[in-house]
Amino acid sequence: MDDLKRLVAELEENQFFKAGALCVIGCSTSEVIGEKIGTHSSDEVAAQLMQVFHDVHVRTGTDFCFQGCEHINRALTMERSVMERYGLEEVSVVPVSGAGGSMSQAAYKHFKAPVVVEHVQADCGIDIGQTLIGMHIKHVQIPVRTSVKQIGKAVVTIATHRPKLIGGARAQYK
Repeated sequence: MDDLKRLVAELEENQFFKAGALCVIGCSTSEVIGEKIGTHSSDEVAAQLMQVFHDVHVRTGTDFCFQGCEHINRALTMERSVMERYGLEEVSVVPVSGAGGSMSQAAYKHFKAPVVVEHVQADCGIDIGQTLIGMHIKHVQIPVRTSVKQIGKAVVTIATHRPKLIGGARAQYK
């Protein structure tokens, strides 16, 4: 997981992670080990990744949620306290390797009071293996470029957001 450690160090250096912010993580452990998404889930890889994100949470105060696969409609696993703070609604599903994915399953096992919600509007996100997290990030999304382009064999895409620019020809912005 040296790739992920280098990535989060670079993101921390650039103040990507913020205390109280919500970051969505999408991850195909199959892609990380060089296989087609959804074909070779790895609980071991998920556990290693989960530890890195836990450490980031401890250092920065950023809250994380973990997107499941399409078999659970890309629902998100998070701590109950985070769900309550954002006023989200819990759904009834327990992510497992074959329906939800190894990363969501690892989060469910890791969290003290895990819950699953249907959707969020997170402040930022990290997509490992092209899992399509964009639906869970606030508008307007902005790509974040880093020197780390892959985690293992999986392509990594990072995004944050900015407020929408509204108004007409006379509108002004900071």
